[in-house]
Amino acid sequence: MTKKKVKPGSNTIALNKRARHDYFIEEEIEAGLSLQGWEVKSMRAGKANISDSYVIFKNGEAYLFGAMIQPLSLASTHIVCDPTRTRKLLLNNRELASLFGKANRDGFTIVALSLYWKGAWAKVKIGLAKGKKLHDKRDNIKEREWKVTKDRIMKNANRG
Repeated sequence: MTKKKVKPGSNTIALNKRARHDYFIEEEIEAGLSLQGWEVKSMRAGKANISDSYVIFKNGEAYLFGAMIQPLSLASTHIVCDPTRTRKLLLNNRELASLFGKANRDGFTIVALSLYWKGAWAKVKIGLAKGKKLHDKRDNIKEREWKVTKDRIMKNANRG
């Protein structure tokens, strides 16, 4: 009996592509999410968006704020579905204390980077981030364009 190979990235539900553009990511942490049944069904259908979400701290616990999970049209009628509700992050005490301490430092925020399945569990990858200035973004663009130009030059040099 052969085991099926799972394609990498096939477990990804949603990505926050703007996070790496707008922030320097210092550290990444995996956290569980406390979800309701309709949210899990919507996420399985790919109806999640974390582009504007970040982490807030309240009463010594971490919450994901701004994540949008669109309810399915087939969702139950006796449950009120709030697509933008604040969802609790499941972290251990050491991780919570570390994040809380680092987030309170000057200029640091915690943003959601990706939402994915790990087995049957929904996980969110959060990153300790420091905001980029406009000139930092320009430097990244210049670097990317130089890499493309360099590759093109090398390719043409190898032909001749």
